[in-house]
Amino acid sequence: MVPLKLGMVGGGQGAFIGGVHRIAARIDGHWHLVAGALSSDPERATESAGELGLARSYTDYSEMARAEARHPDGIDAVAIVTPNHMHAGPVVAFLRAGIHVICDKPLAATPEQAHEIAAAAGDSTAMFFQTYNYTAYPLIRSARAMVADGQLGRIRVAQVEYAQDWLASEVSNKQADWRTDPAKSGAAGCVGDIGTHAFNLLCHVSGLKCTELAADLSTFVPERRLDDNGHVMLRFDGGAKGMLWSSQVAVGRENALSLRLYGDKGSLEWNQENPNLLRFTPFGAAPRLLTRGGPDQPEEGSHHLRTPPGHPEGYLEGFATLYTQAATRIRDARRGVTSSRNHIPNLQDGLAGMDFITACLDSNARNAAWVKLVPSDGSSMSDP
Repeated sequence: MVPLKLGMVGGGQGAFIGGVHRIAARIDGHWHLVAGALSSDPERATESAGELGLARSYTDYSEMARAEARHPDGIDAVAIVTPNHMHAGPVVAFLRAGIHVICDKPLAATPEQAHEIAAAAGDSTAMFFQTYNYTAYPLIRSARAMVADGQLGRIRVAQVEYAQDWLASEVSNKQADWRTDPAKSGAAGCVGDIGTHAFNLLCHVSGLKCTELAADLSTFVPERRLDDNGHVMLRFDGGAKGMLWSSQVAVGRENALSLRLYGDKGSLEWNQENPNLLRFTPFGAAPRLLTRGGPDQPEEGSHHLRTPPGHPEGYLEGFATLYTQAATRIRDARRGVTSSRNHIPNLQDGLAGMDFITACLDSNARNAAWVKLVPSDGSSMSDP
């Protein structure tokens, strides 16, 4: 199968997530990176493209979108791996050029930018994919299937945590500088950077729709301009209750994303730092440990395995699964056939993340008051 042609905006020298996307896109052999506007600095963009051996290098994403749309061997999709404030411009430009977009999260830096992206997507024939990569872990796919199959019964309590310690003190480097700068990250810090991951994972696996939340956001490191810790209480359709904690000042925690779901028939527990184990406890029975690739793993999720049981598989492979699914969707659309059974995060997931951020900021500004979580339609938050 001939690989699809991939372009990239951002991800030049010194960038982190661009390298992750490039590795992931190569893992299953569905993509070949051929073009990029890798930096807003022309010299760095040229040097970065040379290091990667790109066939075509650009210094401006608008120029790249126009040129690739006209090129006889132009790209099939573009990966947007810039800081948050630089998502909207490239996304809109490539969607308008009819080029599929694979965008890192969150969707944008502001609600206005998110609405601009949504409008461009509505007018485009191109597809939009959002890389909430944790949704693509094999046992997360299995957990989602188990919940949908009713093995937990009616969900009563949903808890998710995402704790890190890399910003526990004042830090200055390329990654920390833009993530703690409201001009580049947006009005949210920790709750936007990793809180959106936690919220997306909880909703993805549980199938629950959050209707209201109350958020208490804190900035513990002196002089920091954005939140570095957030406690959020959640209410869902159907009466389930939830809690979300995201922190980048939790000393001793590296990348501790964990999910716990409790229903009237059973519970599930999963931890990203040990992603190949899923703890399932049917009500009245002993806990069961389901392993990635093991005999008890539900079929949903097992067809994404790349390594034998007992071999760690997680972060990079999660991204790779999303890139493979995106390639499948693009090829299927060209053939006019229905695509893969697994959900790949899309524009609605991106908009939901922005709605979550907006609601958290609104609630926090009103001393952690309960606010309704409403779909992105330009309306403001209000008391429930």
